[in-house]
Amino acid sequence: MNKLLQKEAERLIEIAFAEDVPYRDLASEAVFNSKRAEVDLIAKQDGIICGLEVFQMTFEYLDPTIEIEYFCKEGDTIIPGDKLLTVKGPAATLLIAERTALNFLQRLSGVATASNKLVNALKDTGIKVVDTRKTTPAYRNLQKYAVRVGGAYNHRYGLSDLIMLKDNHIQAAGGIKQAVAAVKEIDPFMHKIEIEVENLEMVKEALEAGVDIIMLDNMDHDTMKTAIEIIDGQCLIEASGNLSIENAHTFSDLKIDFISSGALTHSAGILDLSMKNFRIIN
Repeated sequence: MNKLLQKEAERLIEIAFAEDVPYRDLASEAVFNSKRAEVDLIAKQDGIICGLEVFQMTFEYLDPTIEIEYFCKEGDTIIPGDKLLTVKGPAATLLIAERTALNFLQRLSGVATASNKLVNALKDTGIKVVDTRKTTPAYRNLQKYAVRVGGAYNHRYGLSDLIMLKDNHIQAAGGIKQAVAAVKEIDPFMHKIEIEVENLEMVKEALEAGVDIIMLDNMDHDTMKTAIEIIDGQCLIEASGNLSIENAHTFSDLKIDFISSGALTHSAGILDLSMKNFRIIN
């Protein structure tokens, strides 16, 4: 993780602890006092591990003397029963940080695992899987990091990264040519222009307007095939809508550059991990 991502993780960790431990965990303080302990992280599901650095930062936020012995590395494939790491430190700290640390690790690993599954489903097609802006508010950069760990790619991080014209823009401008002309008037060369199209007539209009990327939105297979023939390498092609593990094979004969999927982040779920074998050591 780079420094900017670390800073974002630190901010989210602070917010998470303010939510979960407003001032004290009286149960842990009373029972464990100054005792030290260690606990293992065990995999309970197949997947890709992601977020180990955030996991460690969560414990270190409470106590920088925490020690972690790793038996895996970021991006590794894991299977049920794998011991991934052991955390050692003050017993109360381990229990206070456990849930927050797992919340980060399980969710980031879930995104990485979902991304990896779609990437593997499109293996050898040359099509890149990309994410969308359908992320958890304030967690976008971490979730997009997890997408990359899973082997997929990032679409725009925010509205400022790319000029994307959708149906509302086109309708308000009076058409594709007018919408493209309007954005070129205020930004003639700095940003690429992508346009979302729903039919073949819109594909032809987008080409005439000179866009950089055409998104084929929710088109059936035969319509996409015809659209690709019309585009004929004149710009990059993105397909979007209804991609899943089950139907990924239907895209294998289509010469498109990217398939975007909001499910990588908004529907990924978590990877099942558990802190087990808690033991007092002194």
